[in-house]
Amino acid sequence: MTPLRSIPDLAHLPGPIFLAIGVFDGVHLGHQAVLRRALDDARLAGGTAVAVTFDPHPIRVLRPDQAPRLLTSTLHKLQRIRSLGLDHVLVIPFDRDFAATEPADFIRALADAGRPLREICVGFEWSFGKGRAGNLDLLRKLGPAHGFAEVGVPAVALDGEIVSSTLIRRAVEAGDLPRAASLLGREFTILGTVVEGERIGRTLGFPTANLSAHNEQFPPNGVYAAEARRGSKNLPAAVNIGVRPTIKNATSERLLEVHLLDFDESIYGEDLEITFRQFLRPEQKFASREALRAQIARDIARARAVLGAPSGR
Repeated sequence: MTPLRSIPDLAHLPGPIFLAIGVFDGVHLGHQAVLRRALDDARLAGGTAVAVTFDPHPIRVLRPDQAPRLLTSTLHKLQRIRSLGLDHVLVIPFDRDFAATEPADFIRALADAGRPLREICVGFEWSFGKGRAGNLDLLRKLGPAHGFAEVGVPAVALDGEIVSSTLIRRAVEAGDLPRAASLLGREFTILGTVVEGERIGRTLGFPTANLSAHNEQFPPNGVYAAEARRGSKNLPAAVNIGVRPTIKNATSERLLEVHLLDFDESIYGEDLEITFRQFLRPEQKFASREALRAQIARDIARARAVLGAPSGR
């Protein structure tokens, strides 16, 4: 998938055009309902479904001190949207100039570029544009003049709660990954790029891939049995999240370190997607590196048992 980067790019797609618009952080069950409605309607009409989203998250520009930790980076979000069957995404750069756009002008620009624009799908209570003055009522008013129908997709509820990115962040932060998965409609994962580290794991006899995470919301610090998706393959792993309190010059930054079981290849610069299978223990400070090394060996043994990954497989 090559994302579209400007509204006029919609003119290059075969019409009629069906848009699903939203921030879509996490691409959770509520987001999926909006995206699937546009996709289903486009298929029935022989048209093209397009997800429209924004980068960075609008709150990061408008109220940076209140910006949430992201569940999905833009790259991760695009991957999840594509997995639903949408082949086209318009990623609109969000800055203060764009934020000042009148809602009606934004919709008119979409209608002019879509040839023709047949439908706009949004969450039932979604608001947009300058002063968040745009809403479903505005779409209803503009639709007849521009030839598109508006669809307000109702919120999705689970166990009596409205599914939201905020609810999922709280679940992940609390370590309730099964709850996060039920709200997401998929397992919670962290996508990141393998970067050069200090090679401390190698000196302990357990080399790790240091992941520069694209997500910002982490589960609690500690050790996990996990799987790392590399391309089309899932690799068994033991993962540590934390600040390495036993190591001299311990960092205040939370690090994500992945020990791939029975694996010895260079993967610097590659992306890994981490799925957390089981929490093994909280992070702790050990009296010595020797004590840390012994505990890591026990952690890896437990991870093998959890994952069904015998040594030397």
